[in-house]
Amino acid sequence: MTVSLFRQFVAACVLVLAICGSARAQQDGTCTSVTLRDPPRTAIRCPGGLIIEAEAAARLQILAPASGGPPHAIRLDGNAVLIELTTARPFQIMTPHAIASVRGTVYAVDVAAGTTAVFVAEGQVQVGRRSGPDAVVLGPGEGVDVSPGEALTVRLWPQERVARLFSRFGR
Repeated sequence: MTVSLFRQFVAACVLVLAICGSARAQQDGTCTSVTLRDPPRTAIRCPGGLIIEAEAAARLQILAPASGGPPHAIRLDGNAVLIELTTARPFQIMTPHAIASVRGTVYAVDVAAGTTAVFVAEGQVQVGRRSGPDAVVLGPGEGVDVSPGEALTVRLWPQERVARLFSRFGR
């Protein structure tokens, strides 16, 4: 899905759900969140061109500078998030196994016991281990699984794996 279509989809979901009363919007001063239902997830819009879609059970923390600027990172400890970053600025997702760093892209990060999977729909993402110097750069259609003791191997993901992951975000 292109960045433009993703943005239009999220905006349409927010509008439709707000009108129908099946979403709950929340403002925390920095980011605005809306609860979406099918499948259950939260869409979070933050300053600086960042949209985060998190599965309902995702365990995450959005990290922003104390000065009140836009978020610069997410700490993700379980389940999956889908990220759209439309501005050229540093942003990263830190999991127990990996750090995924981007500059303008659409990608997903999924954390499970012992592994982190990263898939890129658009743009580029650099993925490295939390505890090591090795890193790879992913492009559109590519993914990597980060597990202790295993090499970081970039692969084109099969369509069925991509479809399973994106269906968790209603796509």
